Amino acid sequence: MVTSTTRRTALALTAIGAVLAPAAPAVAAPGAPAAASIDLRADVNRDGRVDVTGTTDTAGEDIWSPARGAVFLPNIDDDTKRCPKTGPGGKPLSDAKLAACNDAADAVVNGTADLADLARVRAVPVTGLPATATGAVSVPAGGRYTRVFVKRATGWAHVTGKTRLTAAELRAGVEFAVESTDIVRDSKVWDGRAVIRLTVTAPGRPAVRDDITLRVAPLLTHHHLQKAQQVLVTRVPGTEEYALLQQAFVKGLAKEAKAAGITAPLVTFDKYQDVWAQDFVEPGYVSMTGPDGRRQVIRVMLRSAQPDREAGRELFEKLRGNGVGVVQVTGVRDSEEWTLNSMGNLETIPPYAHKGRSFPAGRIIMGERKDDGSRPAQVMRTMLASQGFQDPLLLDTSWLHVGHVDEFVQFLPAPGTPRGWRIGVADPEAGMKLLRDAQKAGHGKTRMFSVPDSEERLAPKETIDKALASKELVADNALAAARIKANLAVLQRETGVTDAEVVRVPALYTRGTEQVGERGDRMPRLSRLGAGELSEAVGAYGQQKRLDRREGRAAGPGTVMTSAYVPGAVNGVLLGGDRYLAPRQWGPVIGGKDIFTAAVTAAYTGAGLKVSYLDDWYTYHLGMGEVHCGTNTLRDASAAWWKP
Repeated sequence: MVTSTTRRTALALTAIGAVLAPAAPAVAAPGAPAAASIDLRADVNRDGRVDVTGTTDTAGEDIWSPARGAVFLPNIDDDTKRCPKTGPGGKPLSDAKLAACNDAADAVVNGTADLADLARVRAVPVTGLPATATGAVSVPAGGRYTRVFVKRATGWAHVTGKTRLTAAELRAGVEFAVESTDIVRDSKVWDGRAVIRLTVTAPGRPAVRDDITLRVAPLLTHHHLQKAQQVLVTRVPGTEEYALLQQAFVKGLAKEAKAAGITAPLVTFDKYQDVWAQDFVEPGYVSMTGPDGRRQVIRVMLRSAQPDREAGRELFEKLRGNGVGVVQVTGVRDSEEWTLNSMGNLETIPPYAHKGRSFPAGRIIMGERKDDGSRPAQVMRTMLASQGFQDPLLLDTSWLHVGHVDEFVQFLPAPGTPRGWRIGVADPEAGMKLLRDAQKAGHGKTRMFSVPDSEERLAPKETIDKALASKELVADNALAAARIKANLAVLQRETGVTDAEVVRVPALYTRGTEQVGERGDRMPRLSRLGAGELSEAVGAYGQQKRLDRREGRAAGPGTVMTSAYVPGAVNGVLLGGDRYLAPRQWGPVIGGKDIFTAAVTAAYTGAGLKVSYLDDWYTYHLGMGEVHCGTNTLRDASAAWWKP
């Protein structure tokens, strides 16, 4: 407890950000009665209960650490679905107006579901108060982003600078509920901490006060040790050839999700036909412990830092609701390369600790182009780093035409291993060895790809001999192997993963092309992969609008950018702890077996996973993406993010 003359914290009453001012403390008269004892409590030990009789929530209540300290949520969902999706007359709302509405946008507790998202703070009943005593609440730190409600007989009332607590309320003990109006965007502006202060005054007595410190829950991204609960994908309507192929992909995906034990139906994006469901959103979450000891979770859909990517609007229009919020960043600079801001360029290493650094909620990786210094948007990187838990690690994706980390690396569950997970990487050397071994065995005339022809779909005619005779293909895969090796070294240095904990999956890469679709950013090297008009549909249906470097910016000298030649097996989706869905390989068929399928299956089964395949050749592969690029997952967020 603190009096007006002895303060427990160093926070001034008039600190920047305070929005609620307490009453001016009275000056004690000579011989006045002793001050009453004021004691604020919060869920410091994070067990879901505010202890007002014992001491479990007292130690360290004025400081905050990753392991201990009260947590409150950014209340950015829309529990009653009151937020408008369109403006007057059905006109589209601006992105800013879509983002402006959520449960924290008003000073009202919007029902029981909304109340569950608010953290509790309690004032221990005060004894010895005269009837003239009053109490006031202020937020001397973090007040700009913090809202407090007080529980009264008539319901929950918003606490303002004019709110006064009566002596009767203080004697009985007061309950407060606290929400944040936003996530942490920049820790230099706000580090997420809020100090709640209760000040009690009475004529002729010294003013007394007490503080309690809370920190807003960090926005965290999912990792692959969290169980997949629902799968997201875009559905393309119509009867055109590409639409039918995409519908078949969605149907196959639903079947695979069900086989993996995912009972929730697919979430389909239907409005904007952006088929790259991995790229315009990254599912995340915020959580605290609820009153029953379970995690109170708000899913947060993190929109890609691509303001002109319309598909991100459907996150507000369709997904935002009870327990689901959406975050978008603003201030993306025109000079920042567009494709690096896709969320396929954001993956998460599962939890680990190494060399004195601990990441109990996992750690983000993102790709950058070291050849010309391009990086994902600064405002996004600042926001991610400001959460304080998943410090983004940048890898070099200069050698990839699209430039996303999901094109060459993944993380796979591995129970019983030191960290509980392994690193999966594409292995171009293994891919080239498969071709060379097949050639040595006399199969050089075998077609490189077994994907079937049709009138609408033209499969490539290249043979194994022709592929190996290509100096470009050999050079491209030597480059890819060297760059993957360098990135793997960074990951091993940071995490401590050994070579024995690396799963190497056969792969092949080929250099990209400057030819792009009218609305697309991932058009393939048509001369090598073939496809005719259908491949251009990959660009026409919901592609990113710019893959090439921004106007006036070129790749670094001698830079070669590649994409998957054989469908990239590491660019698949983990559907269960032991179930992995890879893109169908369509590799050379020798002796009745696809040699790439056999080798990829062996790699994953050797890592304890059951692997199945889904055809994405025309729907995604020809657009320089795979199954992972076209899907997304909502994962279990019930574990405590602060525990190793």
